[in-house]
Amino acid sequence: MTTVRQTYLDAAATAIALLRDPAVARHWDEPSALEEFTVAGLAGHLAGQVLGLPDVLATPVPDVPPAALLDHYTRSTWIDTGVDSATNVKIRAGGDANAADGPDALVERTTATLAALRTALAAEPADRVVHLTGRWSLSLDDYLTTRLLEIAVHDDDLAVSVGIETPELPDVALAPVFALLTTLSARKHGTPAVLRALARAERAPSSITAI
Repeated sequence: MTTVRQTYLDAAATAIALLRDPAVARHWDEPSALEEFTVAGLAGHLAGQVLGLPDVLATPVPDVPPAALLDHYTRSTWIDTGVDSATNVKIRAGGDANAADGPDALVERTTATLAALRTALAAEPADRVVHLTGRWSLSLDDYLTTRLLEIAVHDDDLAVSVGIETPELPDVALAPVFALLTTLSARKHGTPAVLRALARAERAPSSITAI
């Protein structure tokens, strides 16, 4: 199994441990730290980084070259759109649907899915490509890198929402996330802005958000 696949599995297990925290169930029906997301919907969206993978693996892959990892973000319609955009409304609806049966059911289903993925990912060839329906193809490892980013970001969102510490992810999980976010930020704001934000407090811009 490739490193990114094992790293994804480990990060997903960390996300499930967060979903299992009693604070999540206690705040289930409350607003989250993300605008228009409830805690339940945000938990469902985080769980979706695991629950959605079996369908991605099962989707037929057309005979076209996969997109590059960065192009996955430059082509995406949800970046820099408002919370009421059709794409973001659909994302929230997916999280709500995942969470519809409550916190215990969500944890149980996500745990079972992750167990099956441990076997499935180990069996996939190193050059495996997956297709995102209605969009484009990516290498499996690039797709899992996008899921690592989602897990890292939404771990923090959910932890902040329920008043607990953000789970620690290992460097092997965070390194590709930081590399991706830094590159996307430089494309969006320009390299000088990112350099100043990271190295020059006196000239740092107000924001270098990547996504």
